[in-house]
Order: sequence, then C-alpha cells, then structure tokens
Amino acid sequence: MTVPDADDLLDRAGFDAETSVLTRRQAEVLALREQDIPQADIAKSLGTSRANVSSVESSARENIAKARETIAFADALTAPVRLTIEEGTDLYDVPNRVYSACDSADVKVTRTAPELMKLISDAAGSAIRGRAVQRDITVTVTNDGAVLVRR
Repeated sequence: MTVPDADDLLDRAGFDAETSVLTRRQAEVLALREQDIPQADIAKSLGTSRANVSSVESSARENIAKARETIAFADALTAPVRLTIEEGTDLYDVPNRVYSACDSADVKVTRTAPELMKLISDAAGSAIRGRAVQRDITVTVTNDGAVLVRR
C-alpha cells in the first residue's frame, strides 16, 4: 500500500506544532490512520515498529481526549446555566430542570427532551443507569445553548 505524504496531510489540515497538544509524530500517525492506512504500513514508512506506531497513536488519542476535557471544563466555568443533578434523580425529570434554569438565565436550548436525556445519559456514562442518576452530575448550558455534562 502506498502511504500518503504525512507532511502534505498535516499542511492541508493546518497542523501547527507550536500550538498543538500533539507532537509532530503523533499528528503524522493520526493523519495517516485517518486515511485508513494500517499501522504496519505506517511503521514501515516511518522506519519504526508497528508497536511504536500503536503507542504513538494511543498517546495522541489520549492527548486529544484531555484537550477536549480541558475545553469542556473551561466552557463549564463560564456557562450561565449550571445545575447539579443529584444522585437518585429520575432522568425523565432532568429536561424540565434544565429548561427551567435556562429560562431563568434567558438561554435557549435547541434540544427536545428526549434528545437532552440521551445527550446527558451518554455523556454521564456510568453515573446514570437506566433512568436513575447513580451519582451527582453537573449539567451546564453555554450562552449558545450547548449542553455540557461533567461527572
């Protein structure tokens, strides 16, 4: 398999090593993996082992997850709507609480109640089981109506 030029992929995506949370090597590996290039072919192209490519890819994905979490945290700090959904709350009661808090803060939420319950349930992970909140979660809504969930 012909491996595309990683530098070209990075240039087209606007990668800047000075401002990125990824190393250049991590960005190269991710760019190639997003092109469905197998790790073994990437390893051969980069002159390294498949295990090293796997490790670099794993580290890159962890760094991206941490960056997303950091952004979510910063957004939550400045969000005009912040609710704690207590352990034992029925998930079906959450949308009305969110809508009420948003009305008070004059913030629009563009999600229906079922969409809101799914978003919160998915984002809360193990903090919600079935319809029951298993441990406190924080729901915030930004000025533009984005709903964020923190466990």
